[in-house]
Order: sequence, then structure tokens, then C-alpha cells
Amino acid sequence: MSEMELMALTTADGVRLDAMHLPGDRELAIVVAHGFSGSWRHERTRLVSRRLRRFGGVVGFDFRGHGRSRGVSTVGDLEVFDIAAAVAFARSRGYRKVAVVGFSMGASVAVRHAGLHGGVDAVVSVSAAAHWYYRGTRSMRMLHRAIETPSGRTVSRFALRTRISSGGWETVPLTPEEAAPKIAPVPLLVVHGDADRFFPLRHAYALFDAAAEPKQLWIEHGMGHATSGTGPQLVNRVGDWLSNSTRTPAVRPRA
Repeated sequence: MSEMELMALTTADGVRLDAMHLPGDRELAIVVAHGFSGSWRHERTRLVSRRLRRFGGVVGFDFRGHGRSRGVSTVGDLEVFDIAAAVAFARSRGYRKVAVVGFSMGASVAVRHAGLHGGVDAVVSVSAAAHWYYRGTRSMRMLHRAIETPSGRTVSRFALRTRISSGGWETVPLTPEEAAPKIAPVPLLVVHGDADRFFPLRHAYALFDAAAEPKQLWIEHGMGHATSGTGPQLVNRVGDWLSNSTRTPAVRPRA
């Protein structure tokens, strides 16, 4: 099997993204979308990607404003173009099916991308927020300070290698909960831990209730947040779900 391919992707709005490709069987490509302040280069994300490679090729990338990617983070809005670029790359390499597995912010963006842009064959949302501006946990209150204050953005830039847009949103983007019903007939898997310190379980229930069939909800006992809470057994179960869920004809990109 070929080694990791390092590359750059360019989004439809002209942002250059740092990315990698772990080649696999041409039947399925799995796009892995990390969380806020994350990177495909982080060890936890790399562990998830390597394990998912047992089920197909893997495409990883850094969202805009993260790591070695250009641009600035819009914290879930324009990031749909980043996933679209990764999906387009997978299609260009001849993969017949493309699925997206997102974590935290990446999960919210994966749901929004599938609802707004389509062109994927399955979506897995791990530890996603269902709606914006949630401040109900200490972790999210700290995150909002990092995003919304000049000092927080400075700390994020140098300590987390995450560059955040200072302009905010001109128009509030469609929430993941609002995008979820638009995903069908593409299958959606919502995964959430009952020990998540960022988003309580009601976010998972809101996403699942809003989505149309086919859909599944996995509530994981003792699981924390995103990749830090995702162990090898859960990754294997997700891989099996993807293999089973993508046996139907591939979904064509929307016009």
C-alpha cells in the first residue's frame, strides 16, 4: 500500500489548504474533518485516520486558518468549502464513494456541507454542536472568549496555531440542526458521548430529531469530546457503519 501523500487543496473561494491522502481501495474514500484548533497532523487525528484506512482511502486536511492552511477560521461558516475541496479531490482520484467523518466543529461543518452542497455518500457527526452561540459549559464559555475577544484571538494564533476572523458573521449561517433534514437520502450517523465537556447530549438529540431517515444515533457511555474521546473500538464501529451504509449507488453532486 502506498505511503502518505502530502498535498495542497484550493477551495472554491481561493483558500489554500494543507492536506494529506492515505491511498486505499478505490471503492470508498473517507474525508476526516478535525475540530476547532485541531489539525490532521495532530496525533489523535492521525490515529483515527490510520485506523479508518482499514475501510478505505483517507483524506485529511487542515481547515482554513488552522495549522499550515491559509486564510482565517470562520468557525463553521465558510468551512463548508474546505470539505467540498477534500470531497472533490477524492472524486478526482477515482473513489466511487466518498464519506465525511467530522469531529466537533468539523462535525457541524460536515452536516452543513452535506445539507447545503451534497455530493457525499454518508456523513458521520461526532460531538457536534446542533446550534450556534452555545455557552452552557465552562469549556464553551472559554472558547467564546477566544473567538470573540482580541486577546483571545491573539492567544489562539500563537498558542493554538489557529487564526480566527475578527469580523464575525455578516449573516448567521444555517445551523447544523437546520441543515440536518436536507441530508437525506444520504445516511447520517450521529455519535456523542455522555461525558462530553463541551456539548451536552441535547445537541446530539436535536441533530438526530431534525434529520430524516436514514439515520442512526449512538450515545457512547463515558465518552468525552471528539477525537480525544474516540477510541479504536469506536473507530472500527464507525468504519463498519460506513462500509455498510455506502453500498447503495453513489450520490451525485448537486447542481
